[in-house]
Amino acid sequence: MDSARADRPTGTRLWHPFADMAAVASTGELVIERGDGAYLVDEAGRRYLDASAGLWYCNVGHGRHELAEAAARQMSTLASYSAFGDLATRPALDLAERLCALAPMADARVFLTSGGSDSVDTAVKLVRRYWAEQGEPGRSVIVTREHAYHGMHLAGTSLAGIEANRAGHGDLDPAVAAVPWADAGALEALLEQRADVAAFFCEPIIGAGGVYAPPPGYLERVRAACERHGVLFVADEVICGYGRAGAMFASDRWSLDPDILLTAKGITSGYIPLGAVIVSGRVADPFWTPGPEPVMWRHGYTYSAHATACAVANANLDIVDREMLVARVDVLQHALGAALTTLAAYDAVSEVRAGVGLLAAVDYTPEAKSAGLPSRVLAGLRDRGVLTRNLASGALQVSPPFVIEDTDIAVLAAAISESLADAGATRPALPPSGLLPDITRDEGIESYDDRHYLEQRPPHHG
Repeated sequence: MDSARADRPTGTRLWHPFADMAAVASTGELVIERGDGAYLVDEAGRRYLDASAGLWYCNVGHGRHELAEAAARQMSTLASYSAFGDLATRPALDLAERLCALAPMADARVFLTSGGSDSVDTAVKLVRRYWAEQGEPGRSVIVTREHAYHGMHLAGTSLAGIEANRAGHGDLDPAVAAVPWADAGALEALLEQRADVAAFFCEPIIGAGGVYAPPPGYLERVRAACERHGVLFVADEVICGYGRAGAMFASDRWSLDPDILLTAKGITSGYIPLGAVIVSGRVADPFWTPGPEPVMWRHGYTYSAHATACAVANANLDIVDREMLVARVDVLQHALGAALTTLAAYDAVSEVRAGVGLLAAVDYTPEAKSAGLPSRVLAGLRDRGVLTRNLASGALQVSPPFVIEDTDIAVLAAAISESLADAGATRPALPPSGLLPDITRDEGIESYDDRHYLEQRPPHHG
């Protein structure tokens, strides 16, 4: 054995995603043992508030025995079987019917995958094959936005608006064009110039790229531009689907009527991997219409329509319905926004983006980021019993389970405030009037939502 190998740390053999493995191997891991509702417990018995719902996914909260029992029942009968050709299982058929009934588009069909990245890659292939079947194979370009995150498979990495995620992987898919995240006019101009665009991929609320809600009118304008130019509109709702946006789908909230809807995460609340590509009747039609030659789409995964995953998804959606968790998010989004807004008074905080759905970000000034403050705040939160992470932009992610209580939100906001102060950030004394300025009708503001829209600034512009 050479000396270099012998000197390497002999810690974990688990290669963690998005991790400095030299550091992890040296310092060790935080091993989570169990969860209950919005809380987690590590192997040492320490309790943490889960401020990120895992990776945006644990919508119904941890420790739901109902979901474990659904998996056990299905596994004891038939864990899964191939869905290729004409084969099916009852949980997959039931889930497909359910998702089509929920779908925010007409005459929907469902292609089931193993997760969000699978769903993105599936959609990239599907839109190109759709245009080939329409006699326009030259329509192959996918348009995406800066700050976009569309998973980490090859196609999703190609679509990334987060440059760090693309770096070092060589030449990826060249048929990709990017536009500014909040400029509907830029998309319109690009579509006027090019006839080779197949689809526009759009996160209604940008997630991992920094949590950016759409500016007023943006989604309506880009959707209309796609319709005018015959371009497919693909709504990537891997993060904000199944209630996180305050509606079952963000496409419902903004009346988007997408051609394709990408989902995962909240479909099972992360209890088992599953994704779903929900396709409009228009896009499905070439593949479902009888003709002299069958149109077979040669695409699929070993675990497409996995029976146990589908059984868990159905049980998860039962909980969402029974406990009215989507309506709960619609209420909690305002409480979360109000609790986090005061953090903007810290000199190290450039912006708090919150109030639209149960997801938020606390962003820092360039000087604070250069000084390493985000990592110190994150460590302070862990010390105070709060688990979350920093996003690619350096902003702090906040996306708790839907079962979080108002008291938990207060604990979370206080922990962030204390961690900011301990990391060296300062702020003036709070005004005696309370958390937020009074919202008056003469400002033309109807809710905290609208105040968020008026105050949000584009990233890196002041």
